[in-house]
Amino acid sequence: MTQLAYIKRAACASLIALFLIAAHAHGGRAGDVEITHPYAVPTPSGAVNGAAYIATLEDTGKQPDRLLRVSTPIAQRAEIHTMAVDASGVMRMREVGEIALLPGAPVKMRPGSGYHFMLMGLKQPLKEGDSFPLTMEFERGGKVEVKVVVQVPKPGAAEHAH
Repeated sequence: MTQLAYIKRAACASLIALFLIAAHAHGGRAGDVEITHPYAVPTPSGAVNGAAYIATLEDTGKQPDRLLRVSTPIAQRAEIHTMAVDASGVMRMREVGEIALLPGAPVKMRPGSGYHFMLMGLKQPLKEGDSFPLTMEFERGGKVEVKVVVQVPKPGAAEHAH
């Protein structure tokens, strides 16, 4: 095999690998904010509310940004919530108006603690393997639509019920 043929094969293999990685990954970018792995937890039949998460929101720029609101056509409304255990050991959930994003300080969303998106008034159950659009609006980065994949959380991730 000539050196040119070897280079062509290597380049072709690299392109195929990049395509497969891109096809498997999902997320997006809004200005300087990197959005990785949007996902939602399957809901039981008849559930009217669900929850969605972003594996990581990271402001890679030099100026802070804020996630102001989220929306999706699969629910009557979507809200930004936070969850924490109080001093008595009781888990409390509440709506927050926004998520502040500081440069270089990633925000991780996980079932059972911290931030999540409440999907209120679901129009249909969230079934494993399905996906849906979620629009995120940032103060500086503007609006971006991401694809949310419905999946069962990995073992060890605490789930919460609504």
